Amino acid sequence: MKKSLLFLLITFLASSSMYSQQETVQNNTSQNFSELKLNGLFLILGAFEATYERTLNEESGIGISVFLPFDNDISDEIKYTISPYYRFYFGEKYAAGFFVEGFGLLNSTNRNINVIGGQLGGSDDFRTDFALGFAIGGKWITKRGFSVELFSGIGRNFFNNDDTDYEIIGKGGINLGYRF
Repeated sequence: MKKSLLFLLITFLASSSMYSQQETVQNNTSQNFSELKLNGLFLILGAFEATYERTLNEESGIGISVFLPFDNDISDEIKYTISPYYRFYFGEKYAAGFFVEGFGLLNSTNRNINVIGGQLGGSDDFRTDFALGFAIGGKWITKRGFSVELFSGIGRNFFNNDDTDYEIIGKGGINLGYRF
């Protein structure tokens, strides 16, 4: 009887310690991460776009990006954009691989209407609008947390379509970042 009780006690303790180790490993792989990124393509073209993303689980994340031009050719047309987004990932790694993104885009663009005899609106005549759209892309992450993204998307402005040339908007780039 004592041997049976001792055997059951040892079996119980061994199985509970194995369960706690399995739970600890599972928690380490399912933690959420933050990621900071810069759009390298826009830096070359004359604009600054920074992005913050927070993973929600192994298949999804939310984020926000801010676009500010510093080149005069771009700043004459676009004043700024702010874009919150949600991504769903299809890769094997945690929140990485092929993704589909739904985004909103608050944008301020130059009002540029061509009329008979010239243009209506000057270089400081900006209109603010909001667009909804979708994007597709891919994200690759190293073991040390560095990331590279390639993505492209399209959306539609909703409010000032009669006053601007920007009814359809685009979003895309090559993001370089770090996950922590």
